[in-house]
Amino acid sequence: MSGPVRVRRAVRALLLDGDALVLIRRTREGRPVYWTTPGGKIEPADASPEAALRRELDEELGATAGAVRQVFACGEQGPGLYRLNTFYVCRLTSMDLSRRHGPEFDDPAKGRYDVDLVPCTPGDLSRISLIPETLAAYLGDHAADLPGLAL
Repeated sequence: MSGPVRVRRAVRALLLDGDALVLIRRTREGRPVYWTTPGGKIEPADASPEAALRRELDEELGATAGAVRQVFACGEQGPGLYRLNTFYVCRLTSMDLSRRHGPEFDDPAKGRYDVDLVPCTPGDLSRISLIPETLAAYLGDHAADLPGLAL
């Protein structure tokens, strides 16, 4: 019999810079390179999911974004942990990578967090290993819609 499952709620940005998505290329020892969207866990001190998203953009990219719109959510089941990711489309208004800060940047053992701009097209996105897989599938169907959904 297994124990209780913890739920981790996270917010993720489908952050557009022009017609490209701002993605984080993760390089970690012992794991193939993959890409992910900026974002992270909603903390108890965050006033709202949107506040958490804006905090994460500041921490991970030194970035600010315009208006946000929720477009997708997915869950991932792991051992003892269920991750609920909510994705918001938004446009980049400023980014200063020298302002990046947070625990992921303090520990070299966590690997690299490089920023890439990837054209927001199904073809371009299919060429990278984007996680979670449910997001990759969503973008395969809806990448062309995102620029029109960004407020």
